[in-house]
Amino acid sequence: MSSYGYSKKILLPFDEAVDRVKDAYAKSGFGILCDIDVKEKFKEKLGIEYQNYRILGMCNPARAHEALGADPEIGLLLPCNVIVYEKEDTVIVSTVRPTALLGLVDDPVVAPIAGAVEELLIRSLNSA
Repeated sequence: MSSYGYSKKILLPFDEAVDRVKDAYAKSGFGILCDIDVKEKFKEKLGIEYQNYRILGMCNPARAHEALGADPEIGLLLPCNVIVYEKEDTVIVSTVRPTALLGLVDDPVVAPIAGAVEELLIRSLNSA
């Protein structure tokens, strides 16, 4: 765990790991707003080879609605990013810690929302 995220290793080939992560988060009510293939983009935009690396912008609509209702500026900190990447021969999945990000917001209404989202993200990460 870092100060801003949780991580785990997945013992699957990269593409299978990405599919498993998507399924696990979907079961917790998260949809994917964006799926950025960093390897592909670096090749396209920079002409360089890079490791397999995906950024999945996840959103739990009910929690996002609740957070935006408390503070419309929260949108600057959404969606919740989940990354899947290869490091040597290992696939790593990491999810953001909403409590760390939303700790920037001094609003007592937002803190419990961040905690609830973080619990869902951790549950999804653990089940992937």
